[in-house]
Amino acid sequence: MRDKSGIECLRKAIFLYGAPASGKSTLGKALAERLGLSFVDLDERIVTEAGMSIPEIFKMRGEAVFRDIESQVLREVVSEPKVVSLGGGTLLRDENRALCEENGIVFCLDTPSDEELARRIGAAPGSRPLGDKAKERAAHYASFPNRVAAFFDAQSSLVVVGRGIAPAILAGRNVVADETVSRLWPDRLGISPFAIIPSGEEHKTPVTVAKLWRAFAERGLGRKDTVVALGGGVTGDLTGFAAATWMRGISWINVPTTLLSMVDASTGGKTGCDLPDGKNLAGAFHFPKLVVIDTDFLETLSPKLIADGRAEMIKHEAIGGKGFHLRQGYGGQAGVSAKEIAENLMVKVGIVREDPLETLGRRILLNCGHTVAHAIEKATGYRVSHGEAVAIGCVEEAKIAVRRGLAPASWPEEFAARFAAAGLPTSLPGGLSLNELVPLMRGDKKREGGVVTFALPCGWGDVRGVKIDLSKEIL
Repeated sequence: MRDKSGIECLRKAIFLYGAPASGKSTLGKALAERLGLSFVDLDERIVTEAGMSIPEIFKMRGEAVFRDIESQVLREVVSEPKVVSLGGGTLLRDENRALCEENGIVFCLDTPSDEELARRIGAAPGSRPLGDKAKERAAHYASFPNRVAAFFDAQSSLVVVGRGIAPAILAGRNVVADETVSRLWPDRLGISPFAIIPSGEEHKTPVTVAKLWRAFAERGLGRKDTVVALGGGVTGDLTGFAAATWMRGISWINVPTTLLSMVDASTGGKTGCDLPDGKNLAGAFHFPKLVVIDTDFLETLSPKLIADGRAEMIKHEAIGGKGFHLRQGYGGQAGVSAKEIAENLMVKVGIVREDPLETLGRRILLNCGHTVAHAIEKATGYRVSHGEAVAIGCVEEAKIAVRRGLAPASWPEEFAARFAAAGLPTSLPGGLSLNELVPLMRGDKKREGGVVTFALPCGWGDVRGVKIDLSKEIL
């Protein structure tokens, strides 16, 4: 097929594979709906073809006949782009594997825990004639490089976390990318973005949003079209905001490429741009229908950018508690797995589910460290990165918690050590004091007159919304 610019785009089938009860059908239905593709459950097609249930086929005709029927049905469904849920042993036959890899991309779902797998299989007694084959086929499943580690709903967004999964999602779609990503990735992904925006927070402005609107118009995007954001948090925020305001709202897909955007800006539905008066002051809630977090993008990130992402992950540790802060291994990209990203992101997702539009007071917790952080970014002309500012902001706000009698005196030092272990700064930039940042903090979105609501970190698993009148108090 060709995209609207006439460029040849190969949109192939997506095959979901993995152990029985790993969630292939559940993910397949949701993914197909978000991508506007048809969905095929291979086992259901086999039942229709044979005129009997799969256990009956095994009992009356044997496994060899079942595999023959399975191969025949597979050949019938690979001809067009679609999402196909395969049986747990479909690709044991070499010819079946070759057929799928030739006609699309195979996503192998990581096997759930033994307890969860047993629960799922036990919930459907008699439906799986081969029982739990996960352990026996572990080496076979591990031979598939493109993997889904986790998937879950975040409000109206389907979030899929894995490795090597982005190319199939991006193929043939309306992609917006930033300059850095467009230089490093399009050839590897086999795409041609229709719009390229400048990289960096300093370009997160209404001017860039207007450029995107013009690109949408030239592309001919209408109410039923979907735009894809490929880049860091700035790209996602700007593209999502442009999508929210184009023809009163069109759908969008978010494919974050930095660790920071994967664990923070990818979900939550917040889109927007900065104004001279403050960060993210113009914006809208507009949830992406699909979020694709692919750890392959981490390969091109510098240690500094990895550290930026770790800042938000540590913030989530402070909010979530649950022993997150006991984990080690913050030395670099090699320690960041898809599973770890998914688990960490669930802290934010859980809060967003409770308070999706920030009206109940729960979502304020995600602002931990950010009141000070946003002021630091503004005061330094964004020379201090967002992750660095969050690390410093969290430590400074921990000190505020101590001064207000909400945390033990040792807490800021303990919190700072966690950020320092990830290679992040923990002290205000030279020449800045906390009170010098107060005028900028008064411009925070979470303010009522001179009163700003801080999300003060008071310990692991203990972040509290605290109102502080910055027109009267000295921090």
